Amino acid sequence: MGPVLVVLTFLSLGLRGPDTGDLSWLRAVLLADLVYILAVAALVVRRVTRMIAARRNRSAGSQLHLRLTGVFTGIALIPTILTAVFATVTINIGLEGWFSDRVRNALGNSVEAAQAYAQEHRDGLTEDARALAGYLNVAKRSLFFMADGDLRQVLAQGQELVQRGLAEAFVVDGAGEIRARGDRSYLFDFVPIDPLRLQQAAEGSVILMEDKDVNEFRALLKLTAFNDRYLYVSRTVDGDILQLLDETRETAKLYQQLEQDRGRLLFEFGLLYLGFALILILAATWAGMWFAERLSRPVGRLAGAAQRVGQGDLSVRVKEEAGDDEIAMLGRIFNQMTRQLKGQRDALVETNMQTERRRRLFDSVLGSVTAGVIGLDPDGKIDFMNRSAQRLLGIDGERYGVLLDQVVPEFTPLFERLRDARSETMQEEIRLARGGRLENLLVRIATRPGADGAAEGYVVAFDDVTELVSAQRMAAWGDVARRIAHEIKNPLTPIQLSAERLKRRFTRELEPESAEKLGELTDVIVRQTNDLRRIVDEFSKFARMPEPERRRGDLAGLLRETVMLQRAALDPVEIVEDIPAGKLQAEFDQTMMGQAFTNLIKNAGEAIETRVEKTGDDFDKRVGVSLINDPNGSHLEIRISDNGIGLPEDRAKLFEPYVTTRDKGTGLGLPIVKKIIEEHGGTLELADAAPDATGHTGAEAVIRLPRIEES
Repeated sequence: MGPVLVVLTFLSLGLRGPDTGDLSWLRAVLLADLVYILAVAALVVRRVTRMIAARRNRSAGSQLHLRLTGVFTGIALIPTILTAVFATVTINIGLEGWFSDRVRNALGNSVEAAQAYAQEHRDGLTEDARALAGYLNVAKRSLFFMADGDLRQVLAQGQELVQRGLAEAFVVDGAGEIRARGDRSYLFDFVPIDPLRLQQAAEGSVILMEDKDVNEFRALLKLTAFNDRYLYVSRTVDGDILQLLDETRETAKLYQQLEQDRGRLLFEFGLLYLGFALILILAATWAGMWFAERLSRPVGRLAGAAQRVGQGDLSVRVKEEAGDDEIAMLGRIFNQMTRQLKGQRDALVETNMQTERRRRLFDSVLGSVTAGVIGLDPDGKIDFMNRSAQRLLGIDGERYGVLLDQVVPEFTPLFERLRDARSETMQEEIRLARGGRLENLLVRIATRPGADGAAEGYVVAFDDVTELVSAQRMAAWGDVARRIAHEIKNPLTPIQLSAERLKRRFTRELEPESAEKLGELTDVIVRQTNDLRRIVDEFSKFARMPEPERRRGDLAGLLRETVMLQRAALDPVEIVEDIPAGKLQAEFDQTMMGQAFTNLIKNAGEAIETRVEKTGDDFDKRVGVSLINDPNGSHLEIRISDNGIGLPEDRAKLFEPYVTTRDKGTGLGLPIVKKIIEEHGGTLELADAAPDATGHTGAEAVIRLPRIEES
């Protein structure tokens, strides 16, 4: 069917003339060509799609399929293209003789000769019209008044003076009405003037008009010496020459059209060859794909199955071909091999699943304990770390494969001693600083022996005993405080009374100078006795903190009252409060909680004084007191901050008795406050405050008290 469509296309293109208006037959043939090409292309695209999909999947046999397709396509493509190029070149050479420069020049000269004749008449008419208009303008200037009757006589005289002669001459006004005419100018020959032409002539130009129906050229121009008068003249030309000019133009136009259609003819011829070549190429491509698929199908199946096996799919099986040749035997052997591999892999997967279940159980057990656990390999690199270890050490994420001394250098001495001593276990309490806190960790490192007795790894277990150590110290200090209070408080009163009696007894008996000296000495004894009694009272408070009598009250009101009382005491330090308006109910001992708030605000003011004494900086002295009431939270939060000297690195020791950073401090204020907060079921933390405008970081005390449900 392809050659038939090619012949029909050639005939449709060849029989179509330049003036053919009905193109329905050509459209039908071209549509049939398009349908035929699309049908064959659909077959090719279908196989190409399958081939591309196989190639992208890297299935075996697709490369061989592609090579065979390329060979068939090349065999059809190269001769077809060469034939089309050769035919196009030969036709182009043949058409060059039809459209030579000699023929083109002859037609061009004919057109130019006819145009020169017409232009000569236009130029002559323009010159005569200007000459006659000049004659009329001169006559008007010589006679001051000239009527239209006089103008006719002058017009007839001027028409006779023109060298070439004018067929007709009229003088019209701005409306196109005749005001005067020459002797040979008749009214029935007058052709009305277009108003647009009159407007153009009024601008001063000569307007030429060609009337080929009566073989006349006409000219219109304005008479400058007259008011609203125009000269309208005509000249007769040879009609045969004008007709020859039109015919010559049509002939040149036809020649140019044919010359322009030369490319179209070449294009149509090339399109004919291209369509036939496209049909051959598509057919050859489809045949090559079909034949290549027949050849490469068994190999492709086997290679595709091998590729899936390489990706881990051992359940794949190839279609076993009938026969005893090598390809059929290879398929059967391949299926037997995959069955054996699948059985072995299933056994390995089951074993691995059991190992994974045990590992997850081990991870869940270690992840739920509060103690930190770190596993080490024989080289001391971390291969396991539970969540508690990350929390206690302040580490974000796992550090597998990193040496222990790079993650926790504080554990390195104990680990080195364990390896040097070749001992099974070793334990020590280590102090660790993380995030501004000094923690006490009880660390135990054990060796994991291997099958040959050598160490195959180590296990580091540790727990935070900071609170335990602090509690032990608090208990020890409490016992010491009770003993000291008992031993010192008893003789203080007799000493004070004896000193006062000595002063009263001997002051009257001694000389004034000696009596004065005695009074000073006894005053020193009384004053020092009072100081000792105050210290003993502090001991007593710390050792025997009374049980809080918790009652429901307004915690916000108590905090506002404390702030108001401390404003005058801390002046010139400014206290900035952020306490919600209204009442905030909580259960607390008002006296003890007021003592805690007062102590913390007082400590904040003393921290600012310490900064001024040590640095001499000039800054805005400020203490912030805020109460955060989160209805969705389980605790109330009180924050007391300052921009003072700040916290030391070992801030955990500040809660231990008799630890102070001030020269005049007793070191019992913060321990008493912490004990009061803990007796109320809350917590007290010391943290760095937010930096101020100068970048300095002060201290902040954070109190969290349990919330009670509103009734």
